[in-house]
Amino acid sequence: MPHPLGTQPSKIVAVHLNYRCRAKERGRTPDQPSYFLKPPSSLSGTGDALVRPRGCELMSFEGEIALVIGRRARRVAPERGWDHVAWVAAANDAGAYDLRHADRGSNLRSKGADGFTPIGPRLLDATGLDPAALRLRTWVNGELVQDADTSTLLFPFGALIADLSRLVTLEPGDVILTGTPAGASVVSPGDVVEVEVSAPDRQISGGRLRNTVTDADHDLAAWGAMPRVDAALRADAWGPARADEPALNEDVAEALRGLATATLSSQLRKRGLQHMTIDGIRPADPGAKLVGTAHTLRYLPLREDLFAKFGNGMNAQKRAVEELRPGQVLVMDARRDPTSGTIGDILALRAKKRGAAGIVTDGGLRDSAAVAALGLPTYYAAEHPAVLGRRHVPWDTGAPIACGGALVQPGDILVGDADGVVVVPPDLAGELIADSTEQELQERFIAEQVSAGEPIQGLYPLGPVWQAAYEQWRGDQS
Repeated sequence: MPHPLGTQPSKIVAVHLNYRCRAKERGRTPDQPSYFLKPPSSLSGTGDALVRPRGCELMSFEGEIALVIGRRARRVAPERGWDHVAWVAAANDAGAYDLRHADRGSNLRSKGADGFTPIGPRLLDATGLDPAALRLRTWVNGELVQDADTSTLLFPFGALIADLSRLVTLEPGDVILTGTPAGASVVSPGDVVEVEVSAPDRQISGGRLRNTVTDADHDLAAWGAMPRVDAALRADAWGPARADEPALNEDVAEALRGLATATLSSQLRKRGLQHMTIDGIRPADPGAKLVGTAHTLRYLPLREDLFAKFGNGMNAQKRAVEELRPGQVLVMDARRDPTSGTIGDILALRAKKRGAAGIVTDGGLRDSAAVAALGLPTYYAAEHPAVLGRRHVPWDTGAPIACGGALVQPGDILVGDADGVVVVPPDLAGELIADSTEQELQERFIAEQVSAGEPIQGLYPLGPVWQAAYEQWRGDQS
């Protein structure tokens, strides 16, 4: 299908980093915008194939908002930049990481191949649109993977146009790709990528730009730079939102489910780890067992002037839920303040639908009865009906946090039961399981002897006098 512009632009300008969440994901925040050019021949429309060059494995998608210039812009002021935009549309700044090395800096072959800039399906008239209140969403095979609004831009649209027009005249029909939010990653042949731009306040949408990834039906010519990848490039391409990280081994998870947190805590203390319990919390269902890896969310104290900026739209709280992968536990640092809710039933339900293993917060829980009924292991400090804006500003995700006095890093293993939640360093899991299993066997033996009337002197903890009897009993268990 033809792209909806009706004419070829003289240039397509793409912004590198422009969303706070993407800058955080990349680990750097620029002071000023930077750009690269994509050729007009890269344009395509909705329904067109995104063709991965043969020999490439790292085909990327980046949902973006495209601005189409309607009036010539040359040396315009930032406050007048938006006046030069005629239309807004969904776009996909697609690319092949495998060819990035070939044109380091320009991205010509990695980003500029034919069809690598689909735009559409319809153009939204920019007149009357608020450039700071647009919403961008991207789906891969029906799963929402990007969701951000333009209130979180590092560089507003007017500022981009003004900055470019200092040196580069923007002509009618020119396209500016305004950057992608967190969640951009890798797709494979057969995957369907959809991008939508909408105006939340007016419920206006340009529709979903839809493109299916296919493999090229021909080899690259034998001359010129060839695809090249390594571990670092793969990590960069996949990104943290859909990282190819090893999940918690199911055998390890099953073994941990069979162990009490009291035992694990005892074994951690023997190793000098004295602060691995998340204190001051209780389970919504004491009979549930929690085992999963940590995905973290941090709240900071309420500041009304900052809540409007950080608390609305697709804020860190909502992003944290949408970033969850199966087997992860959403762990929240609310500074042990239980006087406001930190999550309620809707977001808890969404966490469950995304395959979360549980929720842990050292703050308050809203809709506690409804959350308990979800069957998702949930630990919290207290019930509270107020929304988080009473005490908290949702700040960031995926960083080390303090939850209930324990330092929790992303990827740490959390184990919870009726007694509470302990943090298990992944590299210690194997030895903790072995030693905890042995400890619980000894305690079963001791409990049987005490039940039979034996005194605890020399028995608890297990002393030399009882060692032979225990070994015989242990052998009988197997």
